[in-house]
Amino acid sequence: MTVKNSLLSLQFQSEGSLVPSAVRSGWTPVLLRGVALGAVLATGCVGLKAQTAPAQSAGSVERANVGDAPDDPGPLATGLSAELRPKDIDSAIKKVADWQVAVAEPHFNKQWTFAALYDGLLAASKTTGDAKYHDAVLHFAERSNWTLLNDRFPHADDQAFGQAYLDLYMESPQPVRLADTKAIMDRLIVRPDDPDKLLWWWCDALFMSPPVLLRMYGITHDKKYLDYMDHEWWQTSASLYSPEYHLYFRDSRYFTQKQANGKPIFWSRGNGWVMGALVNVLRIMPADYPSRPKYVAQFKEMAAEIKAIQSADGLWRSGLLDPNAYDLPEVSGSAFFTFGIAYGINEKILDRKTYLPVVEKSWKGMLQHVYADGRLGSIQPIDGQPGKFKPSASYVYGVGGFLLAGSEMHRLAEGKH
Repeated sequence: MTVKNSLLSLQFQSEGSLVPSAVRSGWTPVLLRGVALGAVLATGCVGLKAQTAPAQSAGSVERANVGDAPDDPGPLATGLSAELRPKDIDSAIKKVADWQVAVAEPHFNKQWTFAALYDGLLAASKTTGDAKYHDAVLHFAERSNWTLLNDRFPHADDQAFGQAYLDLYMESPQPVRLADTKAIMDRLIVRPDDPDKLLWWWCDALFMSPPVLLRMYGITHDKKYLDYMDHEWWQTSASLYSPEYHLYFRDSRYFTQKQANGKPIFWSRGNGWVMGALVNVLRIMPADYPSRPKYVAQFKEMAAEIKAIQSADGLWRSGLLDPNAYDLPEVSGSAFFTFGIAYGINEKILDRKTYLPVVEKSWKGMLQHVYADGRLGSIQPIDGQPGKFKPSASYVYGVGGFLLAGSEMHRLAEGKH
């Protein structure tokens, strides 16, 4: 892929840390009313290639175990049906989840990469009724002592695991499950804004930290978490959201960069993260919250644009506005788009007749990238911009998105049948 103006040199840690080196310095609140608040108070509180990093540190991504792209991944799966039937959708969810847990569980860690997988695994258990995916996350949370990474506060990536912790807390409100996440969120919401740098300066961050703040609001009913999330969201949106294209720039470096065809660079997975984040907002934010209509409007605008640029195979390319520059579809972004649009249909935010064909095609398209052993391919490695990759490329965050998409597709199928 060709872009105008070479990118500034990058220092690779996580997707949230792809920073120019020169500037580096289904639940809703009503369902939470049964959670014992006393337990809360009792706590006392482009085209760059992925590279293998040195041994993991708390502030870096363990690239060696987040996924791979073998030259010979074996044959593609046969027997998976794209029919919109709950049993067929569950079959695909289980096939992919079984493979991923078998491969990845020995390497579970607290990084954002795996946090997205944990969200998908919890959804997979809820959808299929098979507790093993949930239990894999629970057992790792216990081994982790329910603590987050916290060596580079206030970095959103390090807060992403909090979503799973809080979901597990809500099913069994033990103080230890909440304490560390609450302490970090309490520290976050009193942090003054830095006038020289947005807190969430890259669009991926909207999937990493806001869902945790939203759950803190849902658990405690304390609006300070919701108000802080809302304030920071719209600062990020004011900077990165394009009112012309109805998509998010990944970060400010891309305001003037262009694809080979002359169009702006809008990254598939980055916008997928935002769609996933908007699902979290719309699930949890009260219907009468003053700025909720703005989130609904942004969600609808993005969904309409995503629909308009869907490729013939049902999926989206890594660079959204220059699909001809990429041989393969990008499954992680496609998965989060499917998750978001299916949720919108299920909640009657999006018109079913208009958008059901979009997710039917995208679900079918993703199934074409499932291998016989359950590997989900065509997932871009860790990056912060469009890029190219092998058909076999499989990474845990993309699988998390696929499992979340499957959970909403299952809901759609139940409504259809």
